[in-house]
Amino acid sequence: MYKVGITGGIGSGKSVVCRLLSERGVAVYDADSRAKGLMATSKELREALIEAFGVEVFTSEGVNRGYLAARVFSDAEQLQRLNAIVHPAVMEDFDRWAEAQQGHYVVLESAILFEAGLESRVDATVAVMAPEELRVERVMARDGATKEQVLARINNQMSDDERADRAKYGVVNIDIEDLEEDVEQLHRRLLYDAQHQ
Repeated sequence: MYKVGITGGIGSGKSVVCRLLSERGVAVYDADSRAKGLMATSKELREALIEAFGVEVFTSEGVNRGYLAARVFSDAEQLQRLNAIVHPAVMEDFDRWAEAQQGHYVVLESAILFEAGLESRVDATVAVMAPEELRVERVMARDGATKEQVLARINNQMSDDERADRAKYGVVNIDIEDLEEDVEQLHRRLLYDAQHQ
């Protein structure tokens, strides 16, 4: 199965690109939501997280996200530790899932594809980009966040320029009509790649 990694910064619209591909019959694996699911359901993952971060990492409702976020997001070493536990489990799950899919290719949607080194697990990569001002507007509207909060999140992520340099393909998401056309072209390219690998 040909595997395509799709990434993009906050507010870039990578999920919209993935939805448009899914409407074309492409199976999409959302790494972020699957990671949350695995953290809640995998006994091995649960034990590894408790060993690394203490019993407070889980409550009766599941993962204590506030506690975990407070532990890792201001400490690069702790974040690396979390990723080293979660990413291998997610990629194993992705590989199993991908083998069960139909079609010419599947998509791995991940906000931190390059940061987590996941590009080595896929055959091609796509960076979804948008002007910063537009990204800020989108996230403010979606999350009810302030401009300063959104900019802080953007500044904590890899830049669009770096993503574009590292990705095989790039999609600029400004206007939905143009995006529909660009995604159709991307889909055709990926089909071609998958059939001629």
